[in-house]
Amino acid sequence: MNPENQLPVMEKLPEYNEIEPETTNVITEPYNFTITRVVQYEKSKNLSIYLTILTFFMDPILALISVYFLNKHENEPDPKKKKIYSQIITYNSMRRRRTQMTVQLRKNQREESLLKKRNIPLSNDSDEETLIEGNSLEQIKEMAQSSDFNIQLAAIQAVRKMLSSERNPPITKIIDIGMVPIFISCLTREDAPILQFEAAWALTNIASGSTEQTKCVVNQGAVPYFIRLLNSKHQNVCEQSVWALGNIIGEGAQFRDLVLEHGLMDPLLKLLKNDIAINFLRNLTWVFVNLCRHKDKPPSEEMVLQVLNPLYALINHPDINVSVDAIWAVAYLTDGGSHVVDLIIQKDFIQALISLLDRHEIRVKLATLRTIGNVVTGTDEQTQIVIDCGVFNYIDALLDSGRVKVIKETLWFLSNITAGNQDQVQNAVDSKCIEKVIQLLSHKDVAIKKEAAWVISNLAINGSKVNVEYIISLHIVPPLCELLNINDVELIRVVLDAIKAILKHEPVSIALLIEDCGGLDAIETLQHSNNEDIYMLVTSIIQQYFCYDEDGEQELT
Repeated sequence: MNPENQLPVMEKLPEYNEIEPETTNVITEPYNFTITRVVQYEKSKNLSIYLTILTFFMDPILALISVYFLNKHENEPDPKKKKIYSQIITYNSMRRRRTQMTVQLRKNQREESLLKKRNIPLSNDSDEETLIEGNSLEQIKEMAQSSDFNIQLAAIQAVRKMLSSERNPPITKIIDIGMVPIFISCLTREDAPILQFEAAWALTNIASGSTEQTKCVVNQGAVPYFIRLLNSKHQNVCEQSVWALGNIIGEGAQFRDLVLEHGLMDPLLKLLKNDIAINFLRNLTWVFVNLCRHKDKPPSEEMVLQVLNPLYALINHPDINVSVDAIWAVAYLTDGGSHVVDLIIQKDFIQALISLLDRHEIRVKLATLRTIGNVVTGTDEQTQIVIDCGVFNYIDALLDSGRVKVIKETLWFLSNITAGNQDQVQNAVDSKCIEKVIQLLSHKDVAIKKEAAWVISNLAINGSKVNVEYIISLHIVPPLCELLNINDVELIRVVLDAIKAILKHEPVSIALLIEDCGGLDAIETLQHSNNEDIYMLVTSIIQQYFCYDEDGEQELT
């Protein structure tokens, strides 16, 4: 049996990320071919592999091999972020890069705008003995319904303090004994604002818990009472109600829509016109963030139109927490689709946002880059508006910031510009930022290398012949080829796409450059990659640009 005839069968071996981290038994094809392939796999993936021949079958060519992987590839791509590749790179597949980046950012930077938050006092309210000391929860519940105001207040405060503990607040126990309806009844006590405040605080912290715990607060009917309290003349009661509603809205789009149906927006917007404390304004802005998120079901156009004017004012607020949350709210609105982005553009947000790139606070820069970055994942017309507002005046400083997150976000933004039409690619070239991008291909941070590679790859694919000749003149080939030695599947794919696009424009001279800088050796090694997309890409490149006739002349296919 000719081992070469078994190649299609060998391709059925598990993908690298499908293999269990400890042991996988694999029925292999021809023994001598298998050994070669696994050794090549070891060489290309830098893995330690032990092969143990367990048994031979009647056909001596077959063997059962146990493959032990002692260490797993540290840059194995997250399946949640897996991109779809094909041999033919289309405009859309290169352009749409919003989802991966957004998911990563929202997982890693929850501090920017938390979905929910508990109200935990900075210090103990009081060390003095209270009327409820030594009583059980059931007894405290009875006291919370007392006709004696002092006893009732002490009981409500006691439970609120339990819910405000930093670790493991007994939310479930307090729900189970029936405290939620008691708290809600306290919200109606206009004669006792301190009782309203304590009850609202307790319900806020219950709503900060799990989905079921939040549902309990909603299903017991708290929402309309909270909305009514937004008109309270007592600012602490009003603020605590805003906080509670923010936690409910943060649970999901269904909860957001329910709160909106109860008439949230008018009293909420009215609060912005009042003279309120800065902490209150921070909480209010955070509620706007929660209203604007939930990509699975974006907010209605009616709500978007209601929040745009206040958000426009808040993005320039001198308090950084208010400003950053307002920018994030706009960023989440851009998830609502092209029509919502058009509404944002019509309100002149783009110029205002771009001017924020000059702010020195890193959080402001990151939130702003995310927002305008989402805009340029839209239509060419929307992308052009961002360019026309002078965004390239800020790019050099952002790339020179020395901040990994800022550089990475800026490159992500640029990659969506170079995924545009040829005029937009030319705008990027004219800005002279591409030289810095090429330098960043050699940055020590792999994430930055990857984003820089996306910029160049999109430019090579979508740009004109003149654009490609420009990056060739900047000696793009050696740093690109160097990236092929990094054990990162996504990065290798992007680089191979770039190399293939550049070869298409200058097949002979670039093929020689690739060979001279050691790129061909790396490409040939990647023929043995267990990743099908990489295997197909390198096979295509070799067959088209590195096949020679008997006289040593390049055969272009």
